[in-house]
Amino acid sequence: MAKIKELRCPLCDRAYAPDAVQYTCPACGEVGTLDVLYDYEALKTTVDRAAVAEGPNSMWRYKSLLPLESGSAVPPLRVGWTPFYDAPRVAAELGVARVWLKDDGQNPTGSFKDRASAMVVARAMELGIETISTASTGNAAAALAGVCASVGKTPIIFVPASAPEAKIAQLLVYGATVLLVNGTYDQAFDLCTQMCLAEGWYCRNTAMNPFTTEGKKTSAFEIAEQLGWNVPDVVVVSVGDGNIIAGVYKGFYDLFQLGWIDRIPRLIGVQAAGSAALYHAWKDGIRAEDMQPIDAQTLADSISAGLPRDRAKGLRAVRQTQGAYVSVTDEAILAAIPRLAQLSGVFAEPACAAAFAGAAQARREGHILPTESVALLLTGNGLKDIRRAQQSVGAGLLVEPTLESVKSALTRR
Repeated sequence: MAKIKELRCPLCDRAYAPDAVQYTCPACGEVGTLDVLYDYEALKTTVDRAAVAEGPNSMWRYKSLLPLESGSAVPPLRVGWTPFYDAPRVAAELGVARVWLKDDGQNPTGSFKDRASAMVVARAMELGIETISTASTGNAAAALAGVCASVGKTPIIFVPASAPEAKIAQLLVYGATVLLVNGTYDQAFDLCTQMCLAEGWYCRNTAMNPFTTEGKKTSAFEIAEQLGWNVPDVVVVSVGDGNIIAGVYKGFYDLFQLGWIDRIPRLIGVQAAGSAALYHAWKDGIRAEDMQPIDAQTLADSISAGLPRDRAKGLRAVRQTQGAYVSVTDEAILAAIPRLAQLSGVFAEPACAAAFAGAAQARREGHILPTESVALLLTGNGLKDIRRAQQSVGAGLLVEPTLESVKSALTRR
């Protein structure tokens, strides 16, 4: 890890040597999720931006900007370098100058979480660790299970028993040991953490492991590169634990330090109204260390979190970029699933569709101007939660096998 300068706490600003701390800040505890910081001046002289284009069509094209030794092996699945669609009909719907859709539902296990899992598994390979564990509402678990299967590592997963059946099935198909916790995501998270510390497993838990952010930051690298090393005015991100928006911020921060981009875009975080701890903290000026748990209730399971684990960096991402948080109802999230699909062809799970609903809400609240360009980070494929997709559109038209029946049904439609 020669290229890493230090691990730094965003709360107390204490710096630690790269190998001195494994997880969170010893002084601040679990709220002190750490930043991985580099010697940016040295990187400026050793990493050539033009050479990035010659790398693989995956997140590993940025390996020189990631916390791995140059010769380290990485998982073989093609994670990252996902499509970045120009979406003029979405722009017209939102009333803005331009919209792009970053479709991370195209990752191997169907979600953005493959980025963090690939990074953590690569670190485990480098460290020679066999067992990796995480708590998840589904996507991070599936990502870890899939990436572990690709390299023969052992995943142990803690997931709320209420998680969508399709997500649980995906874990079992990959061969993971799945522990269905009869409780909340937050309870599963704490149980996983305790077992990792007791058994010496490598913990992939969101934000607790600082390298999850390093995997997720590659989405920002891709957005910038796919726009010719320019950035949109605004990036909209659905938010649960806060780690994804923290990763997006970190990616743009790294590029800005290197001089590869000339500014960091404003970040808009979107939370479900029933799981909006960060929205209320931002709105009311509450510090991350003063936030209290809430009873999180939302159909968008991937962004349900009673006490966001990366709350310090999740708040910083918005506050440092002069962005905003918005909240949207479950009804708006459900309506956004078919509307986004019909405007763009991208089928989104609820947490992913929340970004589209949130962009509309941010536009109404004046956080996004009509002259601005906007990127929506779409984090999960709609097949992850087909039950909610069906709920959003209802049933098809039942017809008899006759032309008259078909014509009658079309007239009724």
